[in-house]
Amino acid sequence: MKKITLLFLLSIQMLFAQNYTEYLTGNATDVTTNHKAGICLMGGAADQDDALKWFLSQTDGGDVVVLRTTGDDGYNNYFYTNLGVTINSVRTFVIEDALAAIDPYILEKVANAEAIWFAGGDQYDYVKYFKDNAMEDALNTFINTKKGVIGGTSAGMAILGSSYFTAQYGSITSPEALSNPYHARATIGYDDFLDIPFMKDVITDSHFANRDREGRMSVFMGRHTADNERRSFGIASSERTAITVDVNGKAAVYGSESAYFLQSNCVANNTPETIEKFKPFTWNRGGEAIKVYKVQGTGAGTNYFDLSDWETGSGGTWENWSVTAGVFAAVAGTNPMCGTLSTPTFENLNVEVYPNPTSDRLFLKSKTPVKSVKIYNVLGKEFSVSQLNNDMLDVSSLSSGLYILKLYSETSEQTFKFIKK
Repeated sequence: MKKITLLFLLSIQMLFAQNYTEYLTGNATDVTTNHKAGICLMGGAADQDDALKWFLSQTDGGDVVVLRTTGDDGYNNYFYTNLGVTINSVRTFVIEDALAAIDPYILEKVANAEAIWFAGGDQYDYVKYFKDNAMEDALNTFINTKKGVIGGTSAGMAILGSSYFTAQYGSITSPEALSNPYHARATIGYDDFLDIPFMKDVITDSHFANRDREGRMSVFMGRHTADNERRSFGIASSERTAITVDVNGKAAVYGSESAYFLQSNCVANNTPETIEKFKPFTWNRGGEAIKVYKVQGTGAGTNYFDLSDWETGSGGTWENWSVTAGVFAAVAGTNPMCGTLSTPTFENLNVEVYPNPTSDRLFLKSKTPVKSVKIYNVLGKEFSVSQLNNDMLDVSSLSSGLYILKLYSETSEQTFKFIKK
């Protein structure tokens, strides 16, 4: 009987054993500050001090929680002391499994933080430990309700887009992805994990040029476009380079290498020409399938790209990327100006359409009666919307993205591009 009782007590102890390690530097008492939202995307290899000073400054002297699945307290003194930014505390949790991720104590510290930082490692650990549970809810509440600053490096950067490479079965190289876009290791999640402002339909990648990842990013974006029937976007950072995104969507690039802001071209029928399992990938579309703004980092983060319109930037150059039969190509390109309204097709149909972007309604101001309306996404798929009257369209049923609006009078037509938020 004593042996049975002892085994029972040991099993209970194991059930409730702490399956995480905590490291605290600074003040154990929580503070409330006038913190600001933001994103910090770190390319890996070496941390970029100036970008992380910006990251810590967003807390306004608050508390930082570092989430990681391997390692120790390497960020504690670095954040708390070495960067010269005054903060209240740094608390690192090394989380060993999904049970630890939903521990009420850890969830409380996440909720009380002003900044969350994901360290590197294996991104699938973050996915399998944090997704579809209370930790996912806590993180999204922190991001969208508390509006704290969030960031990560390497694998920690890889999970921050609404689309993300899960690495469930290991990493994948560009040649592997280009030769078979539905390779078993090309596992991608869509819209089912973190919901971060300015990261809708964005997939991220780190160690970018250093590990020749341009080809696999092209495949990831082509997969997104084909799988979801909407435009795809990408943000990539090379090593020793970081991107900070403020509350207005201005993405500043820090460091010694480059960051890349990618978007599928906003033209009709821009799906990949060949995207099938076991067949080499082709996404060419006249050599302009993907439009890329490549930005050189600086120590002060003076060069930038604007994620609120995906066309305004400084200190960068435009490139056109394409893939033909599994062979990647990049050449000099031009700004696609996707957010700009087009000019009238015929002068005698003089229509103004506003607001752009819009969340629910488009207003039409026309000297000539509009007889009919057609709306397409950038892949050419037509959508039906309600025309509330001759001057207003209800577009609330549309998913977020870029659309083509065609307006017809008795004798003329006019085409616009608009963004549904």
